[in-house]
Amino acid sequence: MSRITRSAALPWLPVSLLFVGNIYAGSRALSCIDIPYFFTLQNSSHVVSYIILRVFHREQKMQRLKFVSVCLMLLSAINLPLFDPQFDHRGYLWAVGHLFCVGAYRVFQVHHRPSHLGDLEQQCINYLSSVLLLALAAHPTGDLEGALEFPSLQSHTFHCGCCASALLGFLLLLATVKLKSGLSFQHFEIWTFLSKVTAMSLSPFIFSMDIYAPAVTCVVVSHVGEALLVYSDREPQL
Repeated sequence: MSRITRSAALPWLPVSLLFVGNIYAGSRALSCIDIPYFFTLQNSSHVVSYIILRVFHREQKMQRLKFVSVCLMLLSAINLPLFDPQFDHRGYLWAVGHLFCVGAYRVFQVHHRPSHLGDLEQQCINYLSSVLLLALAAHPTGDLEGALEFPSLQSHTFHCGCCASALLGFLLLLATVKLKSGLSFQHFEIWTFLSKVTAMSLSPFIFSMDIYAPAVTCVVVSHVGEALLVYSDREPQL
């Protein structure tokens, strides 16, 4: 890592807030929604990115194939709550917050990235911000404790899960940075897609979940849309 200057860190702080919203809302959503359904909702974050780019960046018309892929992901996310046998409105509300944070973060990371901040420097600022904000919110006397509904300090399962998540997240960060530095953007997107498909395929063997054909159809259609999006990125972007 290179030295992070104040002039480089300050413009990135708003993006760090999106990162905190991303990980917290995503964690709350995952506690209520099965992994395949969560990924289906998360895919619709591409719709958020598309809207932001159209409204604030005046980007030209999207490629036809890319537009079709975005529509498939959006329609799948809209119909999924109707067919989810374990529908939990709180989980879906957190998922909506998560996908908005992911979509906005993606736009900022690509279009407002400081030239003197590398991937590791960005993540360092993100994690420091998340530690400070969430530590303050989780303090037993903090005003946000009730709003964030953190489990009891005696919940060993919760804290063991947090430690495991932190370790695995850090290793995933290092692997992601390594992949980005050694692969083209298109190949990196392919590996990301394959990792999501692998996670969804393995999740029924690890976690208990109800399989319902219409909901599975939404999952499949959404990821067909994502595959089309990855394929469309091979062409020059407008």
